[in-house]
Amino acid sequence: MKRRAVITGIGPITCIGKGVENFWRGLRAERSGISRITSFDASIFHAHCGGEIADWNPEEFFPPHRLKRLDRYAQFSVATAKMALDDARVEYGRENPQHRVGVSFGTALGGVCQAEDQHIRFLKKGTRGVNPTLALQVFGGSAHSNIAIEFGFRGVGTTNSNSCASGTVSVGEALRYVRDDFADIVVAGGAEAPLATLSFGAFDLIKTMSRWEGDPALSCRPFDRQRDGFVMGEGAASLVIEELEHARARGAKIYAEVLGYSLNNDAYHMTSPLPSGESCARAMRDALADAQLSPNDIDYINAHASSTQLNDATETMSIKQVFGENTKIPVSGTKGFYAHPLGATGAIEAALCALALDRQWIPPTINYSDPDPACDLDVVPNHGRDSKLNYVMSNSFGFGGINACVILGKVH
Repeated sequence: MKRRAVITGIGPITCIGKGVENFWRGLRAERSGISRITSFDASIFHAHCGGEIADWNPEEFFPPHRLKRLDRYAQFSVATAKMALDDARVEYGRENPQHRVGVSFGTALGGVCQAEDQHIRFLKKGTRGVNPTLALQVFGGSAHSNIAIEFGFRGVGTTNSNSCASGTVSVGEALRYVRDDFADIVVAGGAEAPLATLSFGAFDLIKTMSRWEGDPALSCRPFDRQRDGFVMGEGAASLVIEELEHARARGAKIYAEVLGYSLNNDAYHMTSPLPSGESCARAMRDALADAQLSPNDIDYINAHASSTQLNDATETMSIKQVFGENTKIPVSGTKGFYAHPLGATGAIEAALCALALDRQWIPPTINYSDPDPACDLDVVPNHGRDSKLNYVMSNSFGFGGINACVILGKVH
């Protein structure tokens, strides 16, 4: 018998809400949190919208001496982990380090925006103007390292950087760590703070982001014929992934079970998906095999649905390859709510899927008004629906051709 891994805590930080209940209320409101960028001057670019967290107040989580060593990316990482741990009622503390608790995190860009800011200071004042802890802030691994230090977790620790699939990979790897007896609890998640001039501009330069000029709330339109690119966001999410009997022994609330995981690569192009969709389809099939489920068992798919022309059409084709040309499975793309926080997105969507299972409600694809024949799925348009859910799938298909998939289920 394999050890089973369940989700006992969730901690989202998004532009539609922070914490489980605020995030869920944001989803049930069926309105976008995307706005016009205000944290820097985006007028020099073609893209102007983003999923900014305007009400972020790090002083809620950290004393002043800690804030000096934590950039925005690391703040999101540690704060989301604390939210999830508190939600799971897991005991933690530096004075009582735990060797069977680990951290598995993901990010696309890590602390690169802090480096961008510090480079401006360097040009003005030389090394005297640079934060002396810069070297400790810019690397992606600062996420799991700071979480481990903050809470006293001496178990397995890793931060992956697998572009837009990073958060999903972190959840999948946490499943493996629990299943293979490396840990009893793993804090799995992703964080991203990419909204800075050069980082934002770099994606604008390769013409992958939406150039929508209307209401910013309508800029991200998954599966819609008028979609014209992804909308960058910031945010984070953590999940406490725990061995089932360990969770039961301490009376923990269980949201869902992590049942299957897969990871592969298109080996084709850095930004365009493999036209045949075969690698995306294989990712879904492999995750099903890992979960010991058939396509007919899946009740809902949370699609990657980045709102680009190629991605959404290719994902549709891949889903049909696995689930049948005339599949009736509900498939929603939820980035219209909170944009696309790159490496954090998969963790946010895993959290969303766990809540959907727990509360038996499918979130919709908002901003859907012009159906695209190339995306002729049941996209749950504009309004969510109550539904009996036993098994759900979450896809993340990122730059570099990285394809990851996780399957969650009700605990039986």
